[in-house]
Amino acid sequence: MTTLAHSLAQTWPPFVFVTGLLLIGQVAASDGLFAWMGFRIARLPGSARTLYLAMMALVAVVTVILNLDTSIVFLTPIILQVARQRNLDDRAFLYGSIFMTNAASLLLPGSNLTNLLVVSSIHVTGARFALAMFPPWITAIIITALVIMIWQWRELGVRGDTRIEVMPFRAGLGIVGVVAATVLVLVLKDPAIEIFVLGVALVLGQSSLTRRMNVATTLRAANLELLVGLFVIAATAGVLARIWDIPHRLLGSLSPIETVGVGAGLANALNNLPATMLLSAQRPPHPEALLIGVDLGPNLFIFGALSTLLWLRISRAEGAKPSIRTFALIGAVIAPLSCLATAIVFEHLAFAHL
Repeated sequence: MTTLAHSLAQTWPPFVFVTGLLLIGQVAASDGLFAWMGFRIARLPGSARTLYLAMMALVAVVTVILNLDTSIVFLTPIILQVARQRNLDDRAFLYGSIFMTNAASLLLPGSNLTNLLVVSSIHVTGARFALAMFPPWITAIIITALVIMIWQWRELGVRGDTRIEVMPFRAGLGIVGVVAATVLVLVLKDPAIEIFVLGVALVLGQSSLTRRMNVATTLRAANLELLVGLFVIAATAGVLARIWDIPHRLLGSLSPIETVGVGAGLANALNNLPATMLLSAQRPPHPEALLIGVDLGPNLFIFGALSTLLWLRISRAEGAKPSIRTFALIGAVIAPLSCLATAIVFEHLAFAHL
């Protein structure tokens, strides 16, 4: 098999998989699932700290099941709307949404495209992956939630208005898709085709059964052009990594914690997608450490991951004013702290290895 064929074999399943998850997310959003959950949480009694923690839990769950990009696209507007309707300072919610999304993307293969690229050379079920990554995952989300809450402690101490109208939710194909996708990811080793077929079937079914979706509009909303561009970048990086094997030989000489540092550094220098391809074209010696680096490392620099760029665009479209400087200042605390803590936790408390 040629070098290009090897690279394509590693890259096409993850991109097909993520496309399927985005389509499932579109169907769930058309049913009002995300808005319903967000505005139900908005009615929780207590201070804004309670609301903040509940919203971060929602972000983590959606990220785990439907991918971090789905979480950013569909939850960022809802989180901002909820904070505003409660008459709260939205900064903790705005920045918490992106930092928590990146942190929560460690748990399942489909939670992050980088996970899928690494797992493609390992071939493990989603359940096995989750068992290995659960300790670092829970560590990362706790650290992220606490750092943001401490930063905005005074602002989150107010109560705000809890008289929020709950958005309607129509139980339908969206919830079926979420449940089915979760089962497929946990049971199958390579569920890319199954997830993609499920996503396409749900879009076609939703468009034919209701007037809430249009197939052409849905495909555009899934950012297919962007995914195709990223696929080309990833495949090119994969070819380079197979011709130039210095990255693989470098990883072979590093400890797990050093691997975390290299993964995080390269992700911030190049973006985590090409960085992952360069470092995982051949099976990495410490795949869990590499994933910690390329998933959590981009919390340091705003151009380190696609999810952060999506967040920047979407939050600005919603009238928020995200600051690259503020992101970097928060990331300077969260990224190194979460990378180091999760690496230590994995080394000493891991339930399994990939």
